[in-house]
Amino acid sequence: MNYTFFDFLKLIGSLGMFLYGMKVMSEGLQKIAGDKLRGILSTMTVNRVTGVLTGTLITALVQSSSATTVMVVSFVNAGILSLAQSVSVIMGANIGTTVTAWIISLFGFKVNIGMLALPLIGLAIPLMFSQKSKHKSLGEFIIGFAFLFMGLDFLKASVPNLQSNPGMLEFLQGYTNMGFASILLFMLVGTILTIIVQSSSATVAITLIMCSKGWISFEIAAAMVLGENIGTTVTANLAALSANTSARRAAFAHFMFNVFGVLWMLAVFFPFTSFISSMITKIGPGDPHAITEFLNKLDPQVISQITSEETLTDPYLIGLKKELLSLQTSVSYSLSMFHTMFNIINVSLMIWFINMYVKICTKVIKGKKSDEEFQLKFISSGILSTSELSIIEARREVVVYAERMYRMLQMNKDLYAETNEANFLKIFGRIEKYENISDRMEVEIGNYLNQISEGRLSSESKEVIRDILRAVTEIESIGDALYNMARTIKRRNERKSVFNEEINKHVDDMYALIDRALSRMIKVLKIQEPSELDGKESLNIEHEINRLRNVLKTHNLEDIDAKKYDYKTGVLYIDYIVECEKLGDYVINVVEAWCNKGLKSKS
Repeated sequence: MNYTFFDFLKLIGSLGMFLYGMKVMSEGLQKIAGDKLRGILSTMTVNRVTGVLTGTLITALVQSSSATTVMVVSFVNAGILSLAQSVSVIMGANIGTTVTAWIISLFGFKVNIGMLALPLIGLAIPLMFSQKSKHKSLGEFIIGFAFLFMGLDFLKASVPNLQSNPGMLEFLQGYTNMGFASILLFMLVGTILTIIVQSSSATVAITLIMCSKGWISFEIAAAMVLGENIGTTVTANLAALSANTSARRAAFAHFMFNVFGVLWMLAVFFPFTSFISSMITKIGPGDPHAITEFLNKLDPQVISQITSEETLTDPYLIGLKKELLSLQTSVSYSLSMFHTMFNIINVSLMIWFINMYVKICTKVIKGKKSDEEFQLKFISSGILSTSELSIIEARREVVVYAERMYRMLQMNKDLYAETNEANFLKIFGRIEKYENISDRMEVEIGNYLNQISEGRLSSESKEVIRDILRAVTEIESIGDALYNMARTIKRRNERKSVFNEEINKHVDDMYALIDRALSRMIKVLKIQEPSELDGKESLNIEHEINRLRNVLKTHNLEDIDAKKYDYKTGVLYIDYIVECEKLGDYVINVVEAWCNKGLKSKS
């Protein structure tokens, strides 16, 4: 067989170019859309139908169901989407991913886009050097698009010519004539191939090429597509390994949805593929089964001539080449139609069982006590309640927000004392995640309050909303201060500075005060009609924090002069104390906002 290791490397390189092109194109589009994609995901999932449409739209845009599902898993991890919302978006992503197959079917076999690839790159290069980020992102998208089709061209040219290698053809055919067993075997091949290349779109492209060259029948190719639907769920599950329970459940729901879909399709596989092939035969370019018979009749040398890129002069060969292209188009159309119809029907059936998916995922993947669920508890993303009730919901959510910041303080205490490096990094990672969640919660609650303020409200209610917004902003600053404290401890460890027992005692004293300040703040937030009197204790604690900060700063200079520790350690120590004092300032700002006269009115 005249197929060398160098030819195999060219095949792998072609696949690599295809995948790289898809990655660059996807990233370019995500940068262009940016926050709009996140906005669409978080606001257009109020019900299962809009969730499906959102998933379809975003996946069609970014050309990667994996990118959409990984994004969805990260949003569930952050609490922006609920598990039920994520399932509907993932269902839509399965429909959106079929667009890639149609692009290849419509352009990959009919139009030689590979020839346009270099001019497209030439067009994109000036955009890549633009000062504007959107122009750069557009340039990335165009280059990714060009690489995708260059990779597809190289892929078609790099696959081994089976007609010239009968031994290889016999080996392949030995596994394609086993009836339903062949369907199951090639479904497994499709699954494994997708897991390896981490892209169902790339595997669909490979399957289209294999089928269009007559290696495998339309039914075998359809079985591979089913396997690819299972294989693509691996990416989201890998992304969810380090995430929280809700995110792991969302990834598992994706896997369940695709597996259940494949199971019912296997039950009606042959009638369904017959329906697709007859439909394409009647309304499309022809019978997808005809290509195998057509290639079997031809001599291997003739096949080599009509499949090469060389210009043909013999009218007979030109006619054969046109016929082959027509048959390849019928195969690609049939496979794309199978992929699309399967996913649309699957979503249409499964959309009614989203709650069942949620229940199964919740039972299979148990929550842990150490898990922190970041979904907003009292604020929903759907239709607003009456303005009065909405204000009550927002106030309750602010209490939850503050309680999370208190837990973040406890993590800081653990981080300060932790000596094991692995445990230290684990706690620091949790604090980092909490800080990100704190930022997201501020935006979510703020957006909700802005929506309320757009309604018809009394002047008193509008003042209440302003005070809540101020409190939310200050709580987010508490999160920033806690994160900065954690970063200071990390720098202490990295610089191998040692805090002596005296420093540790002073830090414990400061911890006790900020713990009291946060605890008191939460109590004030829970009071229905707080007054200035409720804030007095917080003010007294704040004065204590300021006094301690001043005393410790003075003692620090004396201790450095007395050589109790070096200057570098002293700087880190005081940086930590200053961040604690800033946290106290933010706490008193929250209390003052909450105890304003606007909050005295009954919401």
